[in-house]
Formats: sequence, structure tokens, C-alpha cells
Amino acid sequence: MEFGIAETQEEREAVFRLRYDVYVEEMGRYQAVADHAGRMLHEDVDKQSRISFARLDGEMVATARITWGGDAPIPQRMIDQYQLAPFLAEVPQSAICVGERAMVRPHLRGTDILLRMMGNGMRFANEHRIQLVFGDCEPHLLNLYLGLGQRTYAKANVNSAEAGYLIPIVTVIEDYEYFRQLNSPLLPYLHDFGDDARIPACVMRALADGSAVRSRLHETSASYWSEVHSALDELESQRISALDGFTEDEAARCLEKSTIIGCRAGDRVLKKGGVARNLFVVLDGTLEVRDDEGIHAVLETGDVFGEMAFLLERPRTRDVYAASDSARILSLSEANLKKLTDTDPAIAAHLLLNISKMLCLRLLKER
Repeated sequence: MEFGIAETQEEREAVFRLRYDVYVEEMGRYQAVADHAGRMLHEDVDKQSRISFARLDGEMVATARITWGGDAPIPQRMIDQYQLAPFLAEVPQSAICVGERAMVRPHLRGTDILLRMMGNGMRFANEHRIQLVFGDCEPHLLNLYLGLGQRTYAKANVNSAEAGYLIPIVTVIEDYEYFRQLNSPLLPYLHDFGDDARIPACVMRALADGSAVRSRLHETSASYWSEVHSALDELESQRISALDGFTEDEAARCLEKSTIIGCRAGDRVLKKGGVARNLFVVLDGTLEVRDDEGIHAVLETGDVFGEMAFLLERPRTRDVYAASDSARILSLSEANLKKLTDTDPAIAAHLLLNISKMLCLRLLKER
């Protein structure tokens, strides 16, 4: 395996073809802007960014893009998307970078390729005393990144026309103690600056204020379950939820690697054609399931959605939008739920029975 920075035209075009294979062909994104004739996906920001890659037997198998304020001013699109203005008011651009377009070919996902690429990026950041690395991810990948040491910080999530619903995350590079407490796999790639560590006060304030997302990873099981339970307890007696009849311990197993996401009216939390298969439960507020003909269904507290992609292992069939600013949704990890079928088959069966009952009630309501 060879790791490097794409510097030659040949290397950059190989990366752009990899992006096309993954984003355009596999995920159905960026159809309007991709170079279909050349089978490449490239953007103007690539001209100023550092594009890392992993190559195996001459084939590009992974890539990521780093846009560093020390190379050129951070583009306004990134300042707006990642809500960087408060941080730029206190931290120089040379101490900030944005990571995007990270991907691995399908047959190598689950290996350590992306981790090694990120590790090389952390070393670069330490060498140049970069303090903050911003990025975002889809809800089903959030716990993976949180486990590495990234943190959520934004009050509002990102609505991307092409990529769907994204959660802003930040890596505080020199907060070595935080990585150590997490036992992050990135720890071997980081330098402990000790008393010389630079941890921006503006970031710590943002983290203390809280974000639009809460993760089971960072809370006690009892506290997290209480949050979910209090929302679902208010359901009318004739209605059930995905977690109906679960004990606290059983619910905790289902909620492992889950997240609670606060949404704003107009947020598109599911994108038609999306390939993620995590399952969602409405905790508060209302959401709308939409197709080309308009509103197909209205979802309220306790309702489950995303179940078709989860059960049938197919892309999302409709868009789902938050219809109120008070909407909160529980995102359940596909990997964790499928793991339950092996480790806790009774709990998995209970969950699937509840979902089946909910689908039956939905069908009866639509008749």
C-alpha cells in the first residue's frame, strides 16, 4: 500500500476517477456537475487543496481532500457550510483546515486504510501546528468519527443538495488528553505538546454550549435511555413505538451507537437514493415523507422511518423533511441492530416485531 499526495496530473486525474466511481456511479451524487465524458469528479477548490491518496498495485483505492488556510484563504462556501465565522474571529486561518471527500473503494471498506490516511493528516497538522480540522459526516457514520476523537459543535446541521443531511464535526488536534481518554486509534499519530498545547477557547465554548446532536457514546446508558423514554412515554395508549415493551437494559443494547439529532424545519434528513440504511425514530415534532407528487405521509412522535432501506437493503425510496423546528430524531445504527440478531436474537426479534406492528397500523391508516 502506497500513501501520498496527488501532485502530478496523472495522480490527480486518477483520484478524480475514483471520486466518480464512488460518488457518481455508486451513490448517485453530483450527476449535474460531474465530467461524465471523462468519468471524473473534480471541483474548483481542488486547485488549492492537498489531495491525499492510497494506492494498491497501481490502483487508487482511497482518497481525501484537505483545504488548509495556510495554503490559501479558506473558501467562503466552507466558511458558511461549517459555520466557521466565530472560530476565524479568534484563530488564524493558518491554524485551520477542512477535510472533505474521504472515500474508500467498496472492497476495502472496513480495513484500516482511511485510519492510516487520517493518521498521516494528523502528523501534517502537528508539524504545522494546525489547531482545528473541520468536516462533516452522514448520521450513520457519526459514531465512527466520534470514536476517533472528532466532536460535534454546531447548533444547525448541513443540508447538502447532493450529499443529503450532514453533521458538522471538528477535531481539536492538540487536545491530546481527550484522545487519550477515548483511547482513540489516532493516538499513535498525534504529538503530546503538554503545556504548549494550543486548544482554542472559542472551540471549548462551542462544545460547552452543546450541539444539535447527542451521542450514546458520550453519555451514560441510564441518562440516554431516560431521554428517549421520556419522549416515547407520552404516546397515546393505542400507539406503539419501535422500543415498546423494552426494559432499560434491553433498550440500552438497541441504543448502542445511536444518536439523537435535533432538526430545524426544512432539513432534509433523508435523501431519496441515499445508500445509508440506519433506522430512525421520531422523538419530538413532525416530519414529512415526500415524493414527486407532494407529501406522502406525516410522521409524529414514536413513528419509525428508514425501515425499507434497513429491511430490504436498498437505497432510500423517498425524501424525509423536518416540518417543525422542535423535531428530534433517534438514529439507530444499522451495524449495531444487525449485530443484535447474533448476540441478542430475542431483543432483535422484539424490535422487528414492533416495527412490523407499526407498519401494519400504517397500512390500515392509509386504506
